[in-house]
Amino acid sequence: QLCAWIITGGSHAGVMKQVGEAVRDFSMSSSCKEGEIVTIGIATWGTVYNRGSLICPMGSFPAEYVLDEDSQGNLSCLDSNHSHFILVDDGTHGRYGVEISLRTRLEKFISEQTKVKEGNGVTIKIPIVCVVLEGGPGTLDTIYNAITNGTPCVIVEGSGRVADVIAQVANRPVPEITISLIQKKLSILFRDTYELFTEGKIVEWTKKVRLRSRQLLTIFREGKDGQQDVDVAILQALLKASRNHDHFGHENWDHQLKLAVAWNRVDIARSEIFTDDHEWKPADLHPVMAAALIANKPDFVKLFLEQGVRLKEFVTWDTLIYLYENIAPSSLFHSKLQKVLVEEKECSAFSKVPGIQLHHVSQVLRELLVRDLLIWAIVQSRKELAEIIWAQVQGSFPITPQATLGTSLSSAHCPCLALLSALLGVFTECYRKDEERAQKLLIRVSEAWGKTTCLQLALEAKNMNFVSHGGIQAFLTKVWWGKLCVDNGLWRVILCMVFFPLIYTSFVTFRLQPMSCLTRTRAFFTAPVVIFHLNILSYFSFLWLFAYVLMIDFQATPSWREYFIYFWLFSLVCEETRQVLGGDFWNKLDVCAILIFIAGWIPSTLYPGRIILSLAFIIFCLRLMHIFTVSKTLGPKIIIVKRMMKDVFFFLFLLAVWVVSFGVAKQAILIHNEERVDWIFRGVVYHSYLTIFGQIPSYIDGTEPRCSPNGTDPYKPKCPESNKDKRPVFPEWLTVILLCLYLLFTNILLLNLLIAMFNYTFQQVQEHTDQIWKFQRHDLIEEYHGRPAAPPPFILFNHLQLFVKRVLLRQPAKRHKQLKEKLEKNEEAALLSWETYLKENYLQHQQCQEKQNMEQKIRDVAQRYRLFSPRVPLEKTCECQCSLMSRREL
Repeated sequence: QLCAWIITGGSHAGVMKQVGEAVRDFSMSSSCKEGEIVTIGIATWGTVYNRGSLICPMGSFPAEYVLDEDSQGNLSCLDSNHSHFILVDDGTHGRYGVEISLRTRLEKFISEQTKVKEGNGVTIKIPIVCVVLEGGPGTLDTIYNAITNGTPCVIVEGSGRVADVIAQVANRPVPEITISLIQKKLSILFRDTYELFTEGKIVEWTKKVRLRSRQLLTIFREGKDGQQDVDVAILQALLKASRNHDHFGHENWDHQLKLAVAWNRVDIARSEIFTDDHEWKPADLHPVMAAALIANKPDFVKLFLEQGVRLKEFVTWDTLIYLYENIAPSSLFHSKLQKVLVEEKECSAFSKVPGIQLHHVSQVLRELLVRDLLIWAIVQSRKELAEIIWAQVQGSFPITPQATLGTSLSSAHCPCLALLSALLGVFTECYRKDEERAQKLLIRVSEAWGKTTCLQLALEAKNMNFVSHGGIQAFLTKVWWGKLCVDNGLWRVILCMVFFPLIYTSFVTFRLQPMSCLTRTRAFFTAPVVIFHLNILSYFSFLWLFAYVLMIDFQATPSWREYFIYFWLFSLVCEETRQVLGGDFWNKLDVCAILIFIAGWIPSTLYPGRIILSLAFIIFCLRLMHIFTVSKTLGPKIIIVKRMMKDVFFFLFLLAVWVVSFGVAKQAILIHNEERVDWIFRGVVYHSYLTIFGQIPSYIDGTEPRCSPNGTDPYKPKCPESNKDKRPVFPEWLTVILLCLYLLFTNILLLNLLIAMFNYTFQQVQEHTDQIWKFQRHDLIEEYHGRPAAPPPFILFNHLQLFVKRVLLRQPAKRHKQLKEKLEKNEEAALLSWETYLKENYLQHQQCQEKQNMEQKIRDVAQRYRLFSPRVPLEKTCECQCSLMSRREL
């Protein structure tokens, strides 16, 4: 993750060998290409065994090197798991440590470089640290040179030899580090090679062990002093080295914070960086905030928000552009964004791909509002970041991002379901406290989201979980009943429609009291539930009159009933024209029926027109299914039927293959040169299709008695081929076998496949039928909420009124019948403050609940331990106690 370079001695021995194997195992198990580690081995040329194989006058890459540890003697083989090697030659043979000087200068040069990210990214000075495990005399020289050049060192105590010598004397004062002490340590830690240490070498070791810059030295003791990870020790060493500079100021603090972010150690940042020693300004944290967002480090984002970073100040135009420029290349959103840029380059004939702008992002999102950090986190499916940002946002966000989340995550298996659940929980909390205010949140026009409403966003995103919520359904029911009380029985409404004077009594109740007679009449007949039932009565009357004309009163000269149907249909055409912007399935079905009706009205002849009008009548009858979608019993069944219709179309494709193949083979075997197209269609398709249902042709194994020998009779099929004795020429056994195979595959295989498909669709839809029905119920309620009160054909008077207002009087269109409400500023501010307050209460309650759940789990583990401990031996009890303590600490 840090794109680190590891520099070792490069030999296939000791720690260097272990490092190479660790890098190899990581590279094989890691799927991240960006995580490839560069491992550089710096060795002395004169100490490399079989170095002659590396010499090639023409040059070669990669170099071929044979690893032979058995024959290397005092030399060393190169480790094949290193990616690069630098071999230092001073003309000597078998002398180790020649490379130390070059290695020191190279490390110092690297540490003086900076890594710069494009745009307003983080510029960080390349950190370098020396990690020491075990080691010999050459290792001591490396440590001494590193500290002399200001490179921090981490000594792993317990790894042996040089590392343990330095670790055991590091905490002693310099005067106490004597030659005798070093000699004693060497005799213990270098038992096998102690006799090689001369008195001069021991004196030299003592001088080098007395390190001057001890603040650059960090001792890592595993399991001691709370240290558990070596990466923490490395980071602490870098922080100590940063504080060691002569001019320690803001740049050093900034450097430390960048290191902590790069290491993803928020605990170190809290304890070592954000202290009372330095006061951080929110603006100083903006670059690292952007880096934490891009690297998907939510803990640091939360920390920066706690330290005073405000999203309103952080999120600027340039910041959002930079974030979208650094979006993860593996995400689907990145590929779509690049496609938009390439298309713009092709259209504008640019020489190179243009830079990302926010209007490019809006093309991908299909939304106008892209100035939002929440969307940036959502399109990359970063759940924790989205939750943190959502918790910080005030105002219209706690509810309205429902639709955006649903749209963005539908192709990503919804990785932000926790955030969706939290959003729904906030609305539940609002609805529980105050139903009226919660319903205002649904229809409040949000300027921040393109002057739309929360309900509209959820509908566009097809977020069924949100729409099927009890509070949403209660609001839709309230809209459905208009100004009538929702506890009025439906039978009361129907009786008032038949005997309308009952409206003026207490037979039905209204939500507003008292009301005048005129107001009661208008409130009753403008209620969507009343408009719906009036339209049902009107539609049934239309179908009854249409059927009567088709079957009884269809004449060459149209009767008054037929003219009345034309007038009625004209009112339906006007209403469909008004709803043309809807464009849903049922509107398309209406348009199809009207067009077929018009086609049947045009023909001058009587009979063809009646046939076409009969087909139109079928489609008008199918329209009845839309009327019954409002029923809680029939509505879900209609949804299932619509889904099963898709299965039928796929099944017909498979069935057509068998029908046509069998029909063509049967027709070719039985009938010789049939030229009549209608009888060919009958023999190939029609008879083959009827065979599935048991109507097997009699001539399949013999001669058809009712047939035309030469095919001259247009009302009889052509006879199968036969000889002079009127016996069939074709092999009867072949047609019987084909028929058996055909029935086997169609009746048994394909029909059972269709039943299985229906069963699967039924079970799949049945689980979510209630949600789907509640979601589609909104469309019907919204349609009749904005529909004129009069049913067809009297609806023409409403259309005439609209025509006079808009065309003749040129009055602007009033969109008053929509489920949205523009609130006053004071009312909106109060509503949003109330919403934010409940959101914070909900989040606090969730955190307390999670904490209680964790404590309950710990109590359950402790209870199980007490029940289990008497049954285990004493030596295993200690293990259980240690396990319990570790779980409690976790």
